[in-house]
Amino acid sequence: MPNIKTVETFLFNPNASKNLMLCRVTADDGTYGWGEAYVGKGKEQVAKDMIDAMGHVVKGHSVFEIRHLTQVMFDDFQIRRSAVDYYSAWSAIEIALWDIVGKLCGQPVCNLLGGPVRDHIRVYANGWWFGTKSIEETIERCKKVEAMGFNAVKWDPFFGPWRTYIDRRDEDIAVEHVRAMREAFPHMDLMLEVHRRLSPYNAIRFAERTREFDPFVFEEPCLSDNKDLLLQVKQGAPYAKIVTGETCYTKAEFKEIFEKHCADIINPDTCVCNGILGMTELAAMCEPYCVEFSPHNYNSTTVGLAATVHISAVAPTFNIAELFVNLKDGCDEITTKGLRFDAGYLEVPTEPGLGIDIDVDKLLAHTPKDFPAPSLTPLCNEYPSKALGHGGRA
Repeated sequence: MPNIKTVETFLFNPNASKNLMLCRVTADDGTYGWGEAYVGKGKEQVAKDMIDAMGHVVKGHSVFEIRHLTQVMFDDFQIRRSAVDYYSAWSAIEIALWDIVGKLCGQPVCNLLGGPVRDHIRVYANGWWFGTKSIEETIERCKKVEAMGFNAVKWDPFFGPWRTYIDRRDEDIAVEHVRAMREAFPHMDLMLEVHRRLSPYNAIRFAERTREFDPFVFEEPCLSDNKDLLLQVKQGAPYAKIVTGETCYTKAEFKEIFEKHCADIINPDTCVCNGILGMTELAAMCEPYCVEFSPHNYNSTTVGLAATVHISAVAPTFNIAELFVNLKDGCDEITTKGLRFDAGYLEVPTEPGLGIDIDVDKLLAHTPKDFPAPSLTPLCNEYPSKALGHGGRA
């Protein structure tokens, strides 16, 4: 039975405003698998160091020990302490192990999870609006995304940084932003994302003011670690389809979401929620609560997205998954075998493992970028300056 021989990390930049972290696990019989860790700007080294440390610990264990290793790594390596960097790093190794096991068994990962309930996965476009400085520019960008074949898009209608306080003029502009998008794209599913910045009062006001434009979802209106805030929004705007979960990582965190009935959809991320096994468990938790499953994926459009596709294929409550189009071209350049997209859907791979592969030489040629530190702008310099000049986006 093959054992883990090496665990390697590859930090690269896909010609975008974010670096990505891939992981390759190789067994002692030469079979290898790809995984991915979620990383944020300026924190990439933390993920690399964590994966390297984990790789030393799991070396020599069977590649089939996925559930066992997931548990004992949390117990004995992490000493039962939650941390986003830990979950991201373990997700990378865990995904790679599933890729190996699928190849050894000659089966796509979704078959190892019980078999797909669908053969195509609906995806929405995100990332296309980064850097826009006006409503008009947002619309022009979205026209290009529509031409690519997407029929659902997500964006943040508020210009400027993520803050809890929102000036009334900024709210007015955000409402006009949604209005203009609906007029320009009457048949597009418009997904509103506000990045956890609103108070319940402002969230309910904004939901009411944009109700007539029929948004597909209202994502993360408030801080997701305070479920009572989300519950206030859910009760105050019952017509809004509330999404939360991209900053939650464990079954215990999602348990509170389900039991408080504060969201209609959860959007956990495969590359930070204990990988494929962790995500299938979260998808199963959705079923008795009639909550939909819509994976977040601010990761590559190769490894992380492929893992998400296999999970989505076996989740009965699946709704739609995320695809960052601003990362796609760079990811395509390093991919020798990738996912197939058509008219807003991704085909579920039928090849063994994840069904994707990476050209390592091309991967190494995409060297990571150094990004400037956050400006940490004083609040007094932000509002209502954005409303007056729109301010732009980082």
